[in-house]
Amino acid sequence: MRLHYSPYSSNARRARLAAAELGVEVELVLVDLAKGEQRSPAFLRLNPCGRVPVLEDGDFVLPESHAIMQYLAERTPGQTLYPADVRERAEANRWLFWSAQHFQPAVSVLNWERAVKAFLGLGAPDPAELARGERLFADCLRVLDAQLADRDWIGGARLTLADLAIAAPLMYVEQAQLPVAPHAHVRVWFDRVQALDAWAKTAG
Repeated sequence: MRLHYSPYSSNARRARLAAAELGVEVELVLVDLAKGEQRSPAFLRLNPCGRVPVLEDGDFVLPESHAIMQYLAERTPGQTLYPADVRERAEANRWLFWSAQHFQPAVSVLNWERAVKAFLGLGAPDPAELARGERLFADCLRVLDAQLADRDWIGGARLTLADLAIAAPLMYVEQAQLPVAPHAHVRVWFDRVQALDAWAKTAG
């Protein structure tokens, strides 16, 4: 299997975390976003949206990081990251959808304004966008902190895809100045995720 990725993409980090935690070997194919390789005709044939990650498994091509996580888990016998129990799986799915719909977009606003714009030379952060991003992020963190108040992992007693999916965008915590500090349960949980071998293996 081949995974097209960028080390600067938290979406790609999400897929890499799942592969590492599941013990799935993937060949990493670097896509240089700064050079615009994601907009090349060859890459757009893999993903018309022009974004990483993209997984190739033989003649099967799969974009979208959350879908890639699920696919890797489904094809791994005996795995526990994506629970077999219907209710436990529904709970994991709930947080995977929350990650895609709410958390990733909130982080993206702050990362764009505070990090990406400077990297690309696109000027100073937009105060209105910063305020919007701070509001969205704070709303998400309140929900996540409450969920983690009485459990080690988002789904309960054990690590699931949901933890990896939601932790991935926090790779930007310093460069995007993500205001995690007021949320003690999230901090403790994120420390727990960062202690995983998979987190270290997917850094950079």
